[in-house]
Amino acid sequence: MHRIALVNQKGGVGKTTTAVNLSACLASLGRRVLLVDLDPQANTSVSFGIRPDEGQRSSYNVIRGDCPPAKALLSIRPNLDLLPSSIDLAGAEVELAGVIGRECALRDALCPLDQYDYVLVDCPPSLGLLNVNALAFVSEVYIPLQCEYFALHGVSLLLKTIELVKRRINPTLELRGIIPCMYDGRTGLSREVVSEIEKHFQGRVFKTRIRTNVRLAEAPSHGLSIIEYAPESNGALDYLALAREVMALNGDPLPEAAAPAVEREKPEPAKVGEGVRTDQPEASSVEATAPAAARSAGSLEVADARTQVTPAAATTGLPVEHALQPAARAVAEPAKSETCPAAATGGGLQREWEVSALVPDPVPPAGPGGAPEWPRSSESSPRSPAL
Repeated sequence: MHRIALVNQKGGVGKTTTAVNLSACLASLGRRVLLVDLDPQANTSVSFGIRPDEGQRSSYNVIRGDCPPAKALLSIRPNLDLLPSSIDLAGAEVELAGVIGRECALRDALCPLDQYDYVLVDCPPSLGLLNVNALAFVSEVYIPLQCEYFALHGVSLLLKTIELVKRRINPTLELRGIIPCMYDGRTGLSREVVSEIEKHFQGRVFKTRIRTNVRLAEAPSHGLSIIEYAPESNGALDYLALAREVMALNGDPLPEAAAPAVEREKPEPAKVGEGVRTDQPEASSVEATAPAAARSAGSLEVADARTQVTPAAATTGLPVEHALQPAARAVAEPAKSETCPAAATGGGLQREWEVSALVPDPVPPAGPGGAPEWPRSSESSPRSPAL
């Protein structure tokens, strides 16, 4: 039987999340697992839908010796039992202050339970008597570590406590691994923290990184583990990989049906230009050969710029531009413009003299006798007719 304590005196580093989901993954791989909730906050119990105020027996009663542990256990999943917690554990340190051998109260109470393959203990975020009881009971210590500076800074004090308990109470105690939690590979801080702990704890850092995943935060509100709530999420894949790594570390062979978890490839986002409908008819050969100026229409607005082929072009074999109707050819030709000399020299006049070659000349106003009267000076109009 492998007895494992998940310890870190800093809160919010992923101890409870790791305890709940690692035990669920080990149970899903066919191992008999007991999960002990030793935190007065009872977050592990709540994660499985167990309310700490329902009056059931808890780890508090077991430590005090009020009842045997078998009567306090709850079977919550196949192969998974839970020893729930209660708020009364907050006063256990005071109540056990005068008890001889108070550091070994949990070990003495749980020794008869030998039918499990793994016993995981979720410890409170402190270095008090409850944590010492957990360290005196287990033989392996896993430290869930948030990939941030403050979490890394507090590990040194925890290591001193582990060494002290090993020297005075539990000689078999051993630090087996560091579990990087809330890992975000996009940030340089996460990579630097993992690099530092790998340098300091050589060979004792799990290869599995528990990535930041919102599904891990949502699962407890439904009373489910991550493999039940979102089995295809990154959180489920990471904890399944961690469970297999824990089994391999303890020389526990994997079941034959359990294949390594492989993350599904996510579809690549659509590139620019994709998603255009493919059921549209292809452009005709006439439209394909029409000049770009005709398709863009320059400064003119053409209601219908489609071209049509005359019957003569189909029989005579003339080039396509000759087969266009006059209106379409006019659209296809680039627009020409003429500019008033005064506007070109910057005389302050607006470019009102710039007209398109396709627009017909304006009709001059009628003079005496009804005949059109053209301007006499050739400089007054750019289109004075030659006399």
